[in-house]
Amino acid sequence: MGSFVLSCESTADYPRSFFEARGIEYIMFHYELDGVVHEDDLYQSVTPEAFFGALKAGSTSKTSQVSVGEYTEFWKPMLEAGKDVLHLTLSSGISGTYNSAVIAARDLEAQYPDRTVRVVDSLAASAGYGLLMDYLADMRDAGATFDEAASWAEEHKLNVNHWFFVSDLDCLKRGGRVSSTSALLATALKICPVMNVDYQGKLIPREKIRTKKKAIAELVKNMMAHVENGAAYTGKCSISHSACREDAEEVARLIGEQIPALKGNIAINNIGTVIGSHTGPGTVALFFMGVSASISERAAARQLASRAASHARVAGRCHANSIFLDAMVLPPSASGIW
Repeated sequence: MGSFVLSCESTADYPRSFFEARGIEYIMFHYELDGVVHEDDLYQSVTPEAFFGALKAGSTSKTSQVSVGEYTEFWKPMLEAGKDVLHLTLSSGISGTYNSAVIAARDLEAQYPDRTVRVVDSLAASAGYGLLMDYLADMRDAGATFDEAASWAEEHKLNVNHWFFVSDLDCLKRGGRVSSTSALLATALKICPVMNVDYQGKLIPREKIRTKKKAIAELVKNMMAHVENGAAYTGKCSISHSACREDAEEVARLIGEQIPALKGNIAINNIGTVIGSHTGPGTVALFFMGVSASISERAAARQLASRAASHARVAGRCHANSIFLDAMVLPPSASGIW
């Protein structure tokens, strides 16, 4: 499987069978459900239905990142086997785990001077992070060198597009990422926030869409606006969901109608326990290769400015809606514990 080791974290949200088949090593985050600590073991010890069912019933889940010591013990056997390691971390925009990984890699340099651990901040999350690992496994298996794979990851990580919506705001409310007032209004008005990941790997609210059906259509619309080569796209695409597979399948169906190469070829996976602790149930996320986030961010800024001007012109016409439209879903702190 190549002359170097590819590794990542469990927050790449692909199933264990994928990592085993692709020869990708992974290290587990942790979550604490109702006071009991568990490893994010890719649903080996709990089912997605049980986990999200517990959250929906009111259970609380806290998450913790990988420690410096855990990274050190994870990589040591690989280095002792004479392998270099290319490791991609969960986005630094939503977790401090990148810093821990860099410290561990630096500590290991002194112990293994002939070996290299290269840490890359993926600026990605969930199955978007997994999608990036899938491409890197293809490169490694095709004979790419360690440096070639690392350079490709740095050059193309912002081409991984993340678009998602949330239809159940309860966990976002409990986590402080949306106010109680906004959550109440959103539920009453059947509003689904649509978000994406920006060039800094942070979660950014983009739209507030009335009804889940329209939010599903909005994901597909955004894909068609940003995907590489439009309807002629032949790259990878994946969808992750939290206890709402039918919604994910509808997104896949609509994409297949517009991009022939993807019909029946979109991977649908469960959002993992760590990411899912923050999104809660009712989230669908779409990932594909497309316009760099740094470019799309500038376009989004122009769009938001135009929308703000439009809202100002119609201020006072629909007071309840304007209250919510002015409220923003708060992104997690970069120093948080995702």
